[in-house]
Amino acid sequence: MKNTQTKQDQEQEHVLMIPPKKGTHTCITCFCIVLLLLLILVTVSVVLALTIFKPKQPKTTISSATLQSISPRLTLPVIDIQINVTLDIKILVENRNRASFKHEDGTSLLMYKGVEVGDTDIFPGLIPARSSTILPSRLVLQADKLASNMTGFVEDLLGGQLSLQTVTRIPGKITFLGFIKKHIVAVSNCQFVFGVHDMQIKSQICKNKAKL
Repeated sequence: MKNTQTKQDQEQEHVLMIPPKKGTHTCITCFCIVLLLLLILVTVSVVLALTIFKPKQPKTTISSATLQSISPRLTLPVIDIQINVTLDIKILVENRNRASFKHEDGTSLLMYKGVEVGDTDIFPGLIPARSSTILPSRLVLQADKLASNMTGFVEDLLGGQLSLQTVTRIPGKITFLGFIKKHIVAVSNCQFVFGVHDMQIKSQICKNKAKL
């Protein structure tokens, strides 16, 4: 009886001493490696999203402006003098992101003393990463909207300087690494003083913001 029990104990010890299969160790090791790689990838992605690839608002300024034409108009029998003015403005858009900015149709409004006196469309395009482009626009001052400020406008023209304001809105999206896309709307408000005689921008103050 004692010998039989001893034999059973030896068999149990032999069973306990059998090492686990190598395949189980390999699967656990692979799972741990994959999990570690995923954690590293997520961490790196979060860091990049918060630093290098954090969307930055495009910067917009007025590159140049040219007074294309000034054509006064006199209507009879009631004497009514109106002035039509065409202003060619080049808008410089700087993409400060480390990704391309593909913009859609935009708009630019021309303001004079707080009143909208003209508008123009901005055609869609693509601005590469860390670069800039010129968006030409032609703004025709609408005489009827100038009616309330016509006297002041004529005085400014004769004085040789025009104080104007542009409000530009350019929607689009920024693409990181070819597949990460962020929609953004670049909005700028530029107040500038335009010299009539020398066709130069004397000064300007632009405020930029972006809506994500």
